[in-house]
Amino acid sequence: MPTILAVDTSATPVSCAILRDDHVLASYYVHTKSTHSQTLMLMIEHALQINGLMMHDVDALAVNNGPGSFTGVRIGVSAVKGLAFTEKKPCVEVSTLASMAEGFRGLPMDVVICCAMDARCQQVYTALFEIQPRGGIARLSEDEAITIDELRARLVSVDKPIVFVGDGAKICYAAFEGDLPNISLAPLSVRYQSAANVAAAAMHKLLDNDTVSDVSLLPSYLRLPQAERELRSRQGLK
Repeated sequence: MPTILAVDTSATPVSCAILRDDHVLASYYVHTKSTHSQTLMLMIEHALQINGLMMHDVDALAVNNGPGSFTGVRIGVSAVKGLAFTEKKPCVEVSTLASMAEGFRGLPMDVVICCAMDARCQQVYTALFEIQPRGGIARLSEDEAITIDELRARLVSVDKPIVFVGDGAKICYAAFEGDLPNISLAPLSVRYQSAANVAAAAMHKLLDNDTVSDVSLLPSYLRLPQAERELRSRQGLK
């Protein structure tokens, strides 16, 4: 089986992980006031060193390429692009929302996973996933940026238990608690994205040869940065 080095910088925490032969060789998760650019490369270096590995031992690099924090996503994507270019390694793009759902793979649950990241301005980045009978993950909707009210309207028709995941989970749960009786919050251990789940999601894509080059690896923001949105608004553009 291949060896994957994965990173996540899509929100306030930063993490990296190394996955080989279905074993997580290293998993680092840091939630401090330090910027991702200060901590990420140190974490990667230590994860490799403690396992006696060099970058040439890694078969592919994976990253949550969005949605998420504009600055955070750029840092993670840029780091992976640089490492992949230097070592001539393939890259695997992983949706931040899909990596959250990956934490539920294999669990005997008949639920819908609602992944939600706080996008500010009463909006969330969201996607729905379903746990299949044999523990697989089925995507029910594409990644999108919508209002909390729009998400409520979509969840009303879901007739299964709904589990909220992500840094927008508590916001959505608090907003919907009085309207939707079938909702719950995921446990803290699986509520947030992590590089270990990025690596697990990337392994499926890598085995299907679903990779990109360092040049083709790009962020997926889903919406324009706030400064650009404000500029377009002043210009009368949508």
